[in-house]
Amino acid sequence: MIATTSRPVPAATPADHPVLPALLSRPYPAVMGVLNVTPDSFSDGGQFIAPEQALAQARRMIAEGADIIDIGAESTRPYGSKPVPADEELRRLRPILSEVVSLGVPVSIDSMKSAVVAWALGAGAAIANDVWGLQYDPDMAPLLAARGSPVIVMHNRIKVDADIDIMKDIAAFFTRSLEIAAKAGVLRGNIVLDPGIGFGKTPEQSMTALARLDELSVFGLPLLVGASRKRFIASVTPSEPDQRLGGSIAAHLVAAKAGANIIRTHDVSETVQALRVAAAIWGKR
Repeated sequence: MIATTSRPVPAATPADHPVLPALLSRPYPAVMGVLNVTPDSFSDGGQFIAPEQALAQARRMIAEGADIIDIGAESTRPYGSKPVPADEELRRLRPILSEVVSLGVPVSIDSMKSAVVAWALGAGAAIANDVWGLQYDPDMAPLLAARGSPVIVMHNRIKVDADIDIMKDIAAFFTRSLEIAAKAGVLRGNIVLDPGIGFGKTPEQSMTALARLDELSVFGLPLLVGASRKRFIASVTPSEPDQRLGGSIAAHLVAAKAGANIIRTHDVSETVQALRVAAAIWGKR
């Protein structure tokens, strides 16, 4: 993977992050609402790029039950997205991030650039969400260690390979990410693993990752799953992204049953209802 130019790590701040324990202490998964302030995200690109629209959407998702708001300013969709420099990410984030933080729920910053994450953490974001699992920017792990910040480590691949055992690939990737984290001093208790549904995978591999999600329990870390509106759903029932609510909920219930602790979704109200009803039913056994 191509590394970015090394930069000095900002000075440490007091490490006191009760965020993860609070989110993981309930009988059903926490729900992370997706807020893309981008023009080209695969499902909602351009809808929330205006600050007033983004803030309204954040308020709506919180009212619907979102436990976390995940803000991203660069599309990382596998097909057709264009790289965005850090300066552009920051330009998109500055008018909105602190406003969303002020709404009172934890905010995660969805970026693979340490410069963006450093600024966002300084502006009040509580969690880093790295779609390259600490393996893209060599400054990311030292930054998070210095800040004592929780991080979502997502599996990714540069190229799709239909012939590999995707679960072995995910496990090897996470092992490498955890080595990087440990070497930098990131606390293991601050790490959440994400199998990266739809990233560097065929639709079949994404479904395999969901079907075999429980195998990742070997790492002993919380799991996040984001299957919302992903392309694999259309491989089963042809549909556009905004027509995949049923498939998204089905995938997320499968993930919850297999032990997912956090569900990342565009459709907060419906997902919250599905997870809570499922948990209530499972609790009657």
